[in-house]
Amino acid sequence: MVVLLSLVGQGVDEPLSATGFRQADAAGLFLSNVKFTHVFSSDLLRAKQTAAAILGKNKFCKDLEIKYDARLRERKYGVAEGKPLADLKAMAKDAGEQCPSFTPSGGETLDEVRERARDFFQFLCQLVVELEQKEHGKPGAPGRSSGTSEEQFVFPWTNHCSEAEPSSEGSGSSTILDANILVVSHGAYMRNWIGYFVSDLNCTLPANLSKSQLSSVSPNTGVSHFIITLENRSLLNPKITCVCLNQDSHLVDVGAECVASKVF
Repeated sequence: MVVLLSLVGQGVDEPLSATGFRQADAAGLFLSNVKFTHVFSSDLLRAKQTAAAILGKNKFCKDLEIKYDARLRERKYGVAEGKPLADLKAMAKDAGEQCPSFTPSGGETLDEVRERARDFFQFLCQLVVELEQKEHGKPGAPGRSSGTSEEQFVFPWTNHCSEAEPSSEGSGSSTILDANILVVSHGAYMRNWIGYFVSDLNCTLPANLSKSQLSSVSPNTGVSHFIITLENRSLLNPKITCVCLNQDSHLVDVGAECVASKVF
């Protein structure tokens, strides 16, 4: 299982704003009953601060190590980095192109961003397979799928999510998973990663998800939840189900911060 949490902003390494800290705390409370086995974050400061805030509110894994990875950084916008979105649109128009496919001088193409996402996702899959093999290799050690209720993960998803929310038989809103991974990254990067899931890996989407929702950038600290199944521990053709996309119910009393005037 992978929970993706998105931050708005740019490749510029800036700290969270006061609103950003409040949103990170709200996301932490929202996810406080989810027992994560791994946490990965972009190595940009605002992502580090968000990941730390989330674990700080968690009831089960406050001391879990956060691993920082440059592959999770926001898309690079080159000469447009840090400038108003209107400037990027003007550059794209002058080049006869449209946002967000336009790549400013010195920036990353969408294909390059997607390649970073693909590489990181394959790393996650390999990690889970190796951990499971190690677990099964211990003498007398049962598989995690036969674990006790202490290994169950409770997800706080509301009706914003798919009706296909995973649950183990007779257990209501909880399920037993081999790995429960939190990934904290950035809006434009996450949109490309999700695009990779959908176009390259045939991710199953919630029936009520519109095309505009699929292509939109998440609000700050928006949460997306994916179930990843690796048949027979194979890294080939992973089965991916999107449970919810850009969940933002935790921001009702905080305020959802979407990109407005600056490049994301």
